[in-house]
Amino acid sequence: MTTAAGNQPAQAVNTADLYDERGEDLASVSLQFQSLGGRSHFSGPVRTIRCFQDNALVKSTLATPGDGAVLVVDGGGSLGTALMGDMIAESAVANGWAGVVINGAIRDREAIARLDLGVKALGSNPRKSAKAGAGEVDVDVEIDGVTFRPGITVWCDPDGILVER
Repeated sequence: MTTAAGNQPAQAVNTADLYDERGEDLASVSLQFQSLGGRSHFSGPVRTIRCFQDNALVKSTLATPGDGAVLVVDGGGSLGTALMGDMIAESAVANGWAGVVINGAIRDREAIARLDLGVKALGSNPRKSAKAGAGEVDVDVEIDGVTFRPGITVWCDPDGILVER
């Protein structure tokens, strides 16, 4: 959620409190993602990408209006190449994305940590990815047994990731 003033969270939602309130209506991702962006708490409607060591779809999607959405990228858990760096993250901020969850690696983590963008990823690797555009956009993706469907809501904070069932 964002305010009219820009990308500042309208109200930070703590995932622990949300889970206490809604319980089994929510799926919890147990995989231990790192919080790497400048925004610690973020939520919004899900958009998805499935790709493997190729970030062309990530770049092109984050260059479009985000309207407070969270891009969930299933990179197959690969840490072999980065699926997002500082320039793509800056584009996400400029286009109004609330955050990005990457089942894979990022790079430029110090620069990304200074951006008003929520970022969850498995780690970092300075190696660039391919740019062929291989992958799928706006499809159901499964990460750690949790299904992310385009349009459902995801909540992220330092405690973890919750998704509407």
